Amino acid sequence: MAERRVKVTTEVGIQARPATVFVDTAAQSNAEVLIAKAGQGRHDAKSILQVLTMDVRPGDAIVLTSDDEAVLDRLSALVSNDGEVGEADVTIVETVDDED
Repeated sequence: MAERRVKVTTEVGIQARPATVFVDTAAQSNAEVLIAKAGQGRHDAKSILQVLTMDVRPGDAIVLTSDDEAVLDRLSALVSNDGEVGEADVTIVETVDDED
């Protein structure tokens, strides 16, 4: 699976509207899409409840994982503010492609 590592830099983290847009984008893929935060397990990025309960706040690093490189690119662009979500402004710290 490929993964993207990003660090959240916005005042609100991935909450409310940004979380909804994030989940809707992940749901466009037929592949499994996972999101993780340091110290927590992986969560289904297509589940609004799982994403919101992660409580992603400013300064948190997240890891996005999927076999669908295109959805990872879209989610990375979205959370790096290229997707015009405003509140979900993050900076890409590192992009890693792992072959499992």
